Amino acid sequence: MSDFRLWHYDGVTAVRRNVLLRPAGAGFVLEEPESGWTGLPADWSDLTVIGLHDDRSAYGHKAVPGWRLGFSGEAPPDIAAHLPKGERYGRWIDRFGLWPAAGIFTIAAALIVWGALEAPAVVAPLVPQSWENRMGDAMVGDFGGRFCRTPAGDAALRRLAAQVDPDGEARDIALANIPMVNAVTLPGGRIILFDGLIQQAKSADEVAGVLGHELGHVRHRDTMTGLIRQLGLSVVLGGAGGNAGNYLNGVLSLSYGRGAETAADGVAIEQMRAAGISPAATAAFFERIGGKEEGREARAMSWLSSHPLSAERRRRFTAAVKPGAAYRPALDQAQWQALRTSCASDPKVAKFWGRSF
Repeated sequence: MSDFRLWHYDGVTAVRRNVLLRPAGAGFVLEEPESGWTGLPADWSDLTVIGLHDDRSAYGHKAVPGWRLGFSGEAPPDIAAHLPKGERYGRWIDRFGLWPAAGIFTIAAALIVWGALEAPAVVAPLVPQSWENRMGDAMVGDFGGRFCRTPAGDAALRRLAAQVDPDGEARDIALANIPMVNAVTLPGGRIILFDGLIQQAKSADEVAGVLGHELGHVRHRDTMTGLIRQLGLSVVLGGAGGNAGNYLNGVLSLSYGRGAETAADGVAIEQMRAAGISPAATAAFFERIGGKEEGREARAMSWLSSHPLSAERRRRFTAAVKPGAAYRPALDQAQWQALRTSCASDPKVAKFWGRSF
């Protein structure tokens, strides 16, 4: 039996791989020579038909939701002999006729689109909070000691959190020694600010706007919704377990929709108004960072990649400023400096040597 190149999703990450299929006993193993990745052995009997066409086909795995194996061309005979058989597209048309078949496919497509776009928002609120908390707790471990801890820095972060999140909706707000202009909301209400964002900000007021926005994602459980949309129900059914690192990568690569971003901005403006912090600083921050992220890796890990900016979003924060209002800074100068130097002043914090989680 010859090796054969095809495409593959492992059901755990959203990465599409170009793999080689190698026979192994009563089944096969998939390998990606370029990256050195090797999948778990699978039996031919594990495969289920997803779609069959004359020149391409796709198969799933009975035990792994989201697992996909696809042939861009016709499979060699020695491989095709082991693949499960199924109805081909043309046979459905022959059986039902062109227009009835087209109607069936249109309805099916509409249901699939609804499921992809709407079902995650329906399912996410049904996930027990304890499950989501455990998933977020597991992801925290993948930061590998990169959380910055100093007495003054911790006090400043608590002060900022108390103003933006006085009701304690977020389970934890932490600062990580990662030089990316980013902030992430993990499942279970954990918010992590990256030191790169703190260094890029010119004032604590700018950070307060970002923190308020992330609080909006906590309130609406947007992270769980996004993970279900991106990785499927395996996120819920599989829990964190050994997949925490992959789920964390999923969180870092999430791109929230316009509705979620609008709602989160609304929470940020609401919380800043209640705290007496001017939204003007957030608008200025958005304006400044909009043109500064350079490089593919930087953009992939940046706050902009998951929170796309727009002139409308900046105008909304600007419009929220009340002329003549007695705004006060989110932190005084000493507290702001303590927060900015927290990572540099922590002798125990792990250093960042590239994207390793």
